[in-house]
Amino acid sequence: MIRRFLTCLAATMMLGLPAITEAAPLRIEITNGVIEALPFAAPDFVAESSNASQLAKDIAQVVADDLSGTGLFEEIPDSAFISTITSFSSPVQFADWKAINAEALISGAVSVQPGGGLTVKFRLYDVFAGTELGSGLQFTGTQDGWRRMAHKVSDAVYSRITGESAYFDSRVVYVSETGPKNDRKKRLAIMDYDGANLQFLTDSRAIVLAPRFSPTGDRILYTSYETGFPRIYVLDVASVRRRVLEQQNGTMSFAPRFSPDGQTVLYSLTQGGNTDLYKMDINSGRTQRLTSAPSIETAPSFSPDGRRIVFESDRSGTQQLYIMDANGGEPRRISFGQGQYGSPVWSPRGDLIAFTKQNKGRFHISVMRIDGSEERVLTSSFLDEGPTWSPNGRVIMFTRETQGANGKASLFSVDITGRNLRRVRTQGGGSDPSWSPLQE
Repeated sequence: MIRRFLTCLAATMMLGLPAITEAAPLRIEITNGVIEALPFAAPDFVAESSNASQLAKDIAQVVADDLSGTGLFEEIPDSAFISTITSFSSPVQFADWKAINAEALISGAVSVQPGGGLTVKFRLYDVFAGTELGSGLQFTGTQDGWRRMAHKVSDAVYSRITGESAYFDSRVVYVSETGPKNDRKKRLAIMDYDGANLQFLTDSRAIVLAPRFSPTGDRILYTSYETGFPRIYVLDVASVRRRVLEQQNGTMSFAPRFSPDGQTVLYSLTQGGNTDLYKMDINSGRTQRLTSAPSIETAPSFSPDGRRIVFESDRSGTQQLYIMDANGGEPRRISFGQGQYGSPVWSPRGDLIAFTKQNKGRFHISVMRIDGSEERVLTSSFLDEGPTWSPNGRVIMFTRETQGANGKASLFSVDITGRNLRRVRTQGGGSDPSWSPLQE
């Protein structure tokens, strides 16, 4: 049995984050101490048809990149291999992989069908136990979808080893930014979580803000200034068709977010100088006002069960976080540390809230429990803001902007332990990310 300890900071355990659970026989546990990644080998997949060689190599590389990018796994380079895998059905020479200290081995094969279809299959092995972990899986699709199949392999490997759901077969919608800071052009863009398969959804003729995925990933809410005032639009990802959500004359609507069932839109509306939270049935257009305080209420986010809302408000005199019932009622303040709190987002796991914190001239991405306890700062820079959760609640993506007249916004990600801070690959600048659920 492989018994590998990936350790987290003591603060992680104090936060009460879900421990990585057992997925026998391979097991990763979280304990206190020094973080040590699990070494794995992912040799090139076997090409089982003459025209599959490059795809076999590319798919293996994406799988290795996915796992290494988590910070929980460390890839053993090809140059260290004693033997290779030349047949998917041949017995594994465990001694050769054990000799280079590989604890997990991923073996795969790729074939291109006569009609152009693609088949990808893989097996995962516990090297030191000399056994297969779970049963082999096979995915079929088109050659254009090879990256998705690679991500699906990565998801299966990640879940079998960690016991958690994964996040590789997902997408991110964000605001793509080009041009100088004083004349920044912004348009909506969508990409795979790792920056591949970029597609632009809008042009740059109008400012766009705060894109947010629906729970099924097929629609996107966003705010546009194309009429001169902020209005909320719903965009169908597949067709790129959109429609505006109706609003009263003389009002401005912004900061939209879907309910967990995708039937309701939660948003801020400004009327007569006052900004409050509203809900709208997306099919009927029927609205409900949720707050009526003489303050600014914005950036709302549903709990995963749809029963509560977290939002930011300056009703106490400074920007703080509050939770209230999804149908309104008296809000309860949950932030009491130094500084200002904003852009809260409820974790998919339901146990944490991520938010932006401004204190002493620095911006931070932070998390806390839903009762406001055990606040933990994950990042710090000139400007970090706008967190969004990975589908499994393990990683947070956010915007980081550099200082000065030539400052540029980029996307970054960080683990909820505060480890593994990484820049996300984008074409040009990027801001306001929203992570999709896992694709079907």
